[in-house]
Amino acid sequence: MIIEYSVAAIALAFLWLVVFLIATLQKGMVTIGEANQTLVEVRNAIHDLSGQSKQLLQTANDITDDVKAKMKTVEPLLDSAQDVGEAIHSVTDSVKKATNGFRTEFSPKKINAIKTKSQIK
Repeated sequence: MIIEYSVAAIALAFLWLVVFLIATLQKGMVTIGEANQTLVEVRNAIHDLSGQSKQLLQTANDITDDVKAKMKTVEPLLDSAQDVGEAIHSVTDSVKKATNGFRTEFSPKKINAIKTKSQIK
């Protein structure tokens, strides 16, 4: 009779273990399903972001090409402005030299002031 009780206890323990394992496996399957759904959403988000990144890079490349073209258009104007600046500098320098020569040539002479009687002695 003890063997029968022991077998019944073992059967009940095994049944409890199976029920517990089934519940644990079901929770694990739900968690794995949620993880799979999250991975699908992440993949979709990454795919969308990569598409947007490609568009952004293409737009940046287009803007860069446009700026380069405009810089090439403006470059002759800047070169001309530099040439004008150098010409003005040259003229200014010549005028300075001419006025310096004019000043030394016609420097004002000191006029003697009227001396008082005490200074004459």
